[in-house]
Amino acid sequence: MIEVQNLTKRYGDKKAVDNISFTVNKGEILGFLGPNGAGKSTTMNILTGYLSSTEGVAKIGEYDVLENPLEAKKHIGYLPEHPPLYLDMTVRDYLDFIYDLKRCKIPRKSHIGEICRLVRIEEVYNRIIKNLSKGYKQRVGLAQALIGNPEVLILDEPTVGLDPKQIIDIRNLIKRLGKNHTVILSSHILPEVQAVCDRVVVINKGIIVADDTADNLSRQLSTDHKLVVRIEGPEAEVRKLLTSVPNMQSVVLLGEREKGVFEYSLEAKEGSDVRREIFNRLSNRSFPLLGMKTSEMTLEDVFLTLIDDKSKGGKK
Repeated sequence: MIEVQNLTKRYGDKKAVDNISFTVNKGEILGFLGPNGAGKSTTMNILTGYLSSTEGVAKIGEYDVLENPLEAKKHIGYLPEHPPLYLDMTVRDYLDFIYDLKRCKIPRKSHIGEICRLVRIEEVYNRIIKNLSKGYKQRVGLAQALIGNPEVLILDEPTVGLDPKQIIDIRNLIKRLGKNHTVILSSHILPEVQAVCDRVVVINKGIIVADDTADNLSRQLSTDHKLVVRIEGPEAEVRKLLTSVPNMQSVVLLGEREKGVFEYSLEAKEGSDVRREIFNRLSNRSFPLLGMKTSEMTLEDVFLTLIDDKSKGGKK
């Protein structure tokens, strides 16, 4: 649905974007990450037609953004970091204005009503936008992006400045939108990206340094693949059971955390996933498994590793 090929953007001698390529498939939610000044916003502005590229191709569906900007834009809904709201308008008047601006052909009343229900702004439909909370303003910004039912949504920091409940609401909404739209999501809240996105692209200094799922990146970059488990049961018997699991290399007792509950550090052979076998064996012996966590890197750890100046990874 979105195709970027050898995209470059120069400002004089400086390359803001340096020969990058990636695709986003239909129905996929892509997290587009990078530090400030990495070229992230430049790339998104090229995709939305706000900037032209120096070299390369950006396509929305079959339309080249540079050669067929009007056709390409018909397929894009864009929510910039600061939603383009007219604060003295009511929500109703604003969405009517955007409907006309986009020359939308879908029946007005039913289309806008459906969007308002989707983003849950029915109760503020007749209120003036400047009197709304930050969360509702963000929802109105999403609503304008959805008018015309575009196949592609480009969302730049959609939860910035929101409280935890509002962040969860917007996150759940993006998940729902991902079922019927192709979504590019840019955010500095990395747990949010990990929770929502099917895949992440990380850009640093104008170059793509990673393109994969968050889980795969974590496994590839983690040097420690240990499991920590908390199990209720006789220490000697549980240790013997864990040691007998196929591909288990080491079992280390970390101590008693509660009465009769012990924590163990487990290390399996590289490439082995022993979690299900551990669960099955403990279940058969009626030893409750009270906790299990991996030592693999979070997306935040992955991000920091990839953008570190000492990192030599990446691809052009």
